[in-house]
Amino acid sequence: MSAQCCAGQLACCCGSAGCSLCCDCCPKIRQSRSTRFMYALYFILVVLLCCIMMSKTVANEMKEHIPFYEDICKGIKAGDTCEKLVGYSAVYRVCFGMACFFFIFCLLTLKINSSKGCRAHIHNGFWFFKLLLLGAMCSGAFFIPDQETFLNAWRYVGAVGGFIFIGIQLILLVEFAHKWNKNWTAGTATNKLWYAALALVTLIMYSIATGGLILMAVFYTQKDGCLENKILLGLNGGLCLLISVVAISPCVQNRQPHSGLLQSGLISCYVTYLTFSALSSKPVEVVLDEHGKNVTICVPEFGQDLYRDENLVTGLGTTLLFVCILYSCLTSTTRSSSDALQGRYAAPELEVARCCFCFGPDGEDTEEQQNVKEGPRVIYDEKRGTVYSYSYFHFVFFLASLYVMMTVTSWFNYESANIETFFSGSWSIFWVKMASCWMCVLLYLGTLVAPLCCPSRQFSV
Repeated sequence: MSAQCCAGQLACCCGSAGCSLCCDCCPKIRQSRSTRFMYALYFILVVLLCCIMMSKTVANEMKEHIPFYEDICKGIKAGDTCEKLVGYSAVYRVCFGMACFFFIFCLLTLKINSSKGCRAHIHNGFWFFKLLLLGAMCSGAFFIPDQETFLNAWRYVGAVGGFIFIGIQLILLVEFAHKWNKNWTAGTATNKLWYAALALVTLIMYSIATGGLILMAVFYTQKDGCLENKILLGLNGGLCLLISVVAISPCVQNRQPHSGLLQSGLISCYVTYLTFSALSSKPVEVVLDEHGKNVTICVPEFGQDLYRDENLVTGLGTTLLFVCILYSCLTSTTRSSSDALQGRYAAPELEVARCCFCFGPDGEDTEEQQNVKEGPRVIYDEKRGTVYSYSYFHFVFFLASLYVMMTVTSWFNYESANIETFFSGSWSIFWVKMASCWMCVLLYLGTLVAPLCCPSRQFSV
C-alpha cells in the first residue's frame, strides 16, 4: 500500500488526472481545493525561506557548523560570509521572484471560465515544473543588475501592494458583517428565535470590545505618562461608539433597513483587536525610577518576562501571523469574495438563514458527491465551469507576497530588522496596524453613509 501511495504522490506532481488514477490510498478531494492547496504550499515554502533568511541565529549556526563556509560563500559570489543571501535584501529578491510567479499566472489565467482549456490545465497541473519555475524566478532575482536601484524601487512597490492586500481584507470583513446580519435577519420572517440569536451575538461582541478596551486602559496606561496610549484608546473607543450610533440612526435605517448593531459590533471587535495588536507592537518605553534603575512603562508587567524568551515569542508569533495571512489568502479567493469586491450580491429574498452561513446551503454539489462514492479520488467539481476566479486567486497571492515581504522586514525599519526581534516592537508596524484600524472604520462608515450621499444610486449591501 505504501509503494502504491508513493506512486500516486509522484503522479500528482504532473496534475490531478494522474493523481486520480494512482493515489487510491489518499482521501477524496475536490480538484479546485487541491489546486489551491498546492499553490498555498508553494507560498508557505517561500515564506519559511524568508524567515530563515531574516534569522541571525540560523546565519550564525551555519557559519559555525558548515565546513569551509567562507570558501563556499566566496565561491558562489555571495560575499565573505554569505551576507547577500541573508537580511532584508535577500527577502526582497526572493519575494520578487514569488510575486512575479503569481503575477505571470494572474495574466495567464485571465477570463478563464472553463477548466477544459489549455490554460486551465496549466493552472491545475504540472506542479513539479511550476516548482522548478518558482525556484528559478526566486534565484534569478539575485542576478538583477543595479541592486541598489532595484531594492529602493521594489520597496515602494511592496508597500503599495501590502496596503492593497490589507484593504482587500478590510473590505471583505465589512462585507462579511453585512452578509451575516442580512442572512440571520432573513430567518426572523419564519422563526423568531433568530432575533434571540442576533441579540445574543451582538451582546457578546460588544462585551468583548468594551472589555478589551477597558483591559488595555488598565494594563497599557498609567496614572502619570502613557499619554499616547490614552489618546489612541480614547480615539478608537470613540470610533466604536460613533459607528454604533450611525448604524442605528433613523436616516441610515430608512435607506438600509438591514443595518444594525451586529455589524457595528463585529467591526468594534476588530478595531479592539487591532488596537491591542498595535499597542503590543510599540517599542517599549524605558525611564529611570527614583533609584536610578531602568523601568519599562506602558506595557503589562506580566508580559515582560514572556518577551525575554525571544525564541518562544518569535516561534509562536510568526506561526500565528502567517497562518492568518494564508487563511486570508484562501478565504479571499472564493467566488463569493470575488463577487463581493465587484459589488455583486445575492438578492435578499433568496437568503436562507443558516448558522454557518459562510458555506453553501445543504445539498449543494450533491450530484458530484453521489457520482464519486465509488469513483476516483479527485472530485472534478469544475465540469460545468470554474468555481472560483483563477486570475483573482493569483492576484491575491501576488499581493500577499508583497505583504509578507514588507511584514518580515518590518516595513520601513528594514535595515535593523531580524526575525528574532520581530515582536519586540517597531514604529512602522505600529502605525501600519493603527492605519488599518482607522481604514476599517472608514470603510464601514462609507457603506452606511454612501446611500445617503447618493440617493439615486442603488447599493446592495
